[in-house]
Amino acid sequence: MRLVVTLVAALACGLTAWSAHGQGSYPTRQVRIVVAYPPGGGIDVMGRQLAERLAPQWGQPVVVENRPGGSTIPATELVAKSPADGHTILLTTDSTFSINPHLFAKLPYSDRDFVPVTQLILLQQLLLANPSVPATNLAELVALAKAKPGTLNYGSYGSGSQPHLAAETLKAKAGIDIVHIPYKGLSFSIPAAIAGEVELTFSGIASSRPQVQAGRLKALAIGGPQRSPLMPAVPTFAEQGYPEVETHAWFGLFVPAGTPRAAVDRIYRDVAAIFNEPGFREKEVVQKGYDLVASSPEAFAAFIVRDREARGRAVKLSGAKAE
Repeated sequence: MRLVVTLVAALACGLTAWSAHGQGSYPTRQVRIVVAYPPGGGIDVMGRQLAERLAPQWGQPVVVENRPGGSTIPATELVAKSPADGHTILLTTDSTFSINPHLFAKLPYSDRDFVPVTQLILLQQLLLANPSVPATNLAELVALAKAKPGTLNYGSYGSGSQPHLAAETLKAKAGIDIVHIPYKGLSFSIPAAIAGEVELTFSGIASSRPQVQAGRLKALAIGGPQRSPLMPAVPTFAEQGYPEVETHAWFGLFVPAGTPRAAVDRIYRDVAAIFNEPGFREKEVVQKGYDLVASSPEAFAAFIVRDREARGRAVKLSGAKAE
C-alpha cells in the first residue's frame, strides 16, 4: 500500500505543478532521454527511435544519453536530481523499480522521486540451451539435472537479474541444482552460451531468434501465458508444469516528481501514438517479440505495484544479493 500511495502522490504532485504554472507549452528546449543501458541493445534502439520521431513533433532536439552500469542506479539518480520540467526522461527496465528495492538496503532514489509516464512494452524471455545439452524440453532438462546435480550451469546478466530470478525459481520448483554464472549483460551471456562456456541462458526473442534459427542455440521454454506467434513451436513454462517461473521484463518512461502534468500527458500521448502506428508497431514491436503496452501513467503506476510485489517473492526465493 505504501508504494500505491507514493506513486499516486507523485502523479498528484505533477498535477499540482501543472495547475500552478498553467498548461503552457512543452517542450521549450532540448529533451534528453537517459537510457540506463549501453548503446546497441534493444532498449537503447527503442530510445533512439523515439527520439527520432519525437523531435519533429515537438519542434525541439531530442537526444539519447546512455548511462549504463551500476544496476541502473547511476542513470536513475541522475534523472531524480534533474529539473522537474519534463526535459529529462528516464528510459529503464523493471530492474530499477521492481527488483532493485529488494536487492539494495539503501538506494539514492525512491518512488517519491519519480512519476511513471508509460510502460512501453512487455517482453517474455526464452530459456536457451547450447546444442550440446541433451534436452529438448523442461522435462528432459530436469531429468538431466537430477541425474548430474551441480554439473549444469546457466548464464545470467548478474545477481538479481531477471534470468537469475527465473532460473532460481525453476530450480526451487523442480528440485534441481544448476550453477549460476553471472555475466555483465546480454552481450556476454548469449555468446557464452553459443560457445559452450555455459549450457543455459535466457534472452528475449529479438536477440535469440536468429541464433535458434541458425542452430547455434535451442529454445526449451518461453515465459508468459501463451506461446509467441514468432516461435510457436516453443512451449511455455506453464505448459510444461512450471507456471511459477516468470521471465518477463519491461521498458518504461519516467520523469522527476513534480513534473507538470501537461508535460507528463504530452509525453505519454505522443509516445503512445508512435507505438500504435501500424508500421512502427509491426516492425519495432511485434516482429521483435515484444507485447505492446503503451499504458497511461495511472495504469503504469498500478502495474509497478503488482510487479514489484511479485519480484520480491522471486528475489527472496533466489537468495540474490546486490553486487
